[in-house]
Amino acid sequence: MSEFLLSEDRDGVRLLTLNRPEKKNAINNEMWLALRDAFNEAEADQSICCLVLTGAGENFSAGVDLSSFGDSDAASSEEHPFGACAKAVCDFGKPWIGAAGGVSVGGGATILFHADIVYVGESLRMRLPFASLGLAPEFASSYMLQANIGAQQAAELFYTAEWIDAVRAVEVGIAARSYPDEELLDAALAKAEEIAQWPVNALKEIKATLRLPHKAHIDAALAAEDAAMTRQAGSPENIEAVVAFMEKRAPNFRDL
Repeated sequence: MSEFLLSEDRDGVRLLTLNRPEKKNAINNEMWLALRDAFNEAEADQSICCLVLTGAGENFSAGVDLSSFGDSDAASSEEHPFGACAKAVCDFGKPWIGAAGGVSVGGGATILFHADIVYVGESLRMRLPFASLGLAPEFASSYMLQANIGAQQAAELFYTAEWIDAVRAVEVGIAARSYPDEELLDAALAKAEEIAQWPVNALKEIKATLRLPHKAHIDAALAAEDAAMTRQAGSPENIEAVVAFMEKRAPNFRDL
């Protein structure tokens, strides 16, 4: 397990904590691979009935650490660590709960769409920034968000890249409940312990039946998003978005 991903077992519940609080838990290649391994290990461990994923400090995750995409080891590998993690999370066959407060952006938001239950802290500031970056969605979010909250609500959030607070997250159905930040993790763990009292194989069968109607759509979304991201990454609008961010100015997409 990486120093950037902490793991703790509590009587059938595995708590995973993203642990880069000084970087708002931005996820680098090492963390994507650690998350992949952690989900796969929890899948294989029959003593684990439910998983909880949260972030250290005041934030869940600022999303992909953009500097990690320049990692030469990742570039030379068959599959980028992000894609490897996405597959493990999408295929995870047991219940899991997301507990997110503070910043939850990009991949730090879309990973939560695969949780069976999401609880958020009152400080939540979630965003799907893909349009503003000249990019496409990822983590099968183009399907999962629609499946979770409906097509029009999902379209509004993707097209505007607007910030989503805890009230809105619960209102549209991204989250089941909102809690004061200091109560968030305890509430998530209590629900996980409630789930973990039941036989793990029964929980896995229930999860399989719940996910069966979505599996083909998730796989198709992952493939479509990967192709779209390949087309957009390094495009003029993507470059303008990145340069504008570095120069601390508003991007100008009209003159490209």
